[in-house]
Amino acid sequence: EVQLVESGGGLVQPGGSLRLSCAASGFTFSSYAMSWVRQAPGKGLEWVSAINSGGGSTSYADSVKGRFTISRDNAKNTLYLQMNSLKPEDTAVYYCARGSRYLDYWGQGTQVTVSS
Repeated sequence: EVQLVESGGGLVQPGGSLRLSCAASGFTFSSYAMSWVRQAPGKGLEWVSAINSGGGSTSYADSVKGRFTISRDNAKNTLYLQMNSLKPEDTAVYYCARGSRYLDYWGQGTQVTVSS
């Protein structure tokens, strides 16, 4: 059974940092690209970032480019999202998902709230 479990969310002040993690199981993690997607309150899903299976190629939405960094540790079956210089508009539920263009499995999400 494919499982994706996010952690690391919380409340942070504007300008602060958080690191999200996504623990994967039930599939060969190192064979799949992975993505982060978020959903702000009352809004639709927004793709945030993706990384290829080996970790050597990454892509970002313009809204987070230069502030967020996606990475992965294939030995630990874990995906990360380092978020710096956080803004109130980054407040959302953050989901990790398997794939890059087609996302076939999703985690349950972790809440990130940026507020003073």
